[in-house]
Amino acid sequence: MMWIVATMLPALSHVESWIFDLDNSLYPASANLFELIDIRMGQYIEQLLGCDSAEARRVQKQHFREHGTTLAGLMRTHGVDPHDFLDFVHDIDLARISADPDLVRSVDRLPGRKFVFTNGDASYAARVLDKLGLANLWDGLHDIHAMDYVPKPDPRAYPAMCERHRIDPARALFVEDMARNLKPAKALGMTTVWIDNGSEQAGYGADAAFIDYRTEDIGAWLEEILGDGAE
Repeated sequence: MMWIVATMLPALSHVESWIFDLDNSLYPASANLFELIDIRMGQYIEQLLGCDSAEARRVQKQHFREHGTTLAGLMRTHGVDPHDFLDFVHDIDLARISADPDLVRSVDRLPGRKFVFTNGDASYAARVLDKLGLANLWDGLHDIHAMDYVPKPDPRAYPAMCERHRIDPARALFVEDMARNLKPAKALGMTTVWIDNGSEQAGYGADAAFIDYRTEDIGAWLEEILGDGAE
């Protein structure tokens, strides 16, 4: 199926690379997959440290706040093997998410190249994208392994992603639900979109200085900027 873009928001006519976060960005935060991942993370930390669930949760959230991801903190403080950790925590049921035909249509219609930039790993991302009906719409995926385990919002992760995929930041747009993850993208010259959808700590560090657009629904926002299309 081919869709013809009738109009594009003029302010975004320069964009040739569309970069999307995965979790809580390409599906609603209300699906709360992180609830399931959180449970698995807690179980992993309990086994690793021999602690109870309350202490495991404290450790988990402390690492998330201080290192960007729980994995980054566990690697630095406990030498955790990232593949072992990610295989364990991402072993969840994806029944909570499903394809949104309007979002699929809008992503498909975007002109230029499209990428997923996620602190998750490629195998998990592939499962999620397949469940969302978005699996075949991307020109590249940059995951935590490609980042060499330096996650968003570490400023080093962004230029490395751009270099690998030959993305010009000045002609790129980045969509994220975690506001703080937009700051390094804006510093590189990217246009930024914050999905203010109520996901955990989504608004932490939010600042209009590095947020160009704000929306509660990425699908509706994409439809708005793309305008009417016809088959």
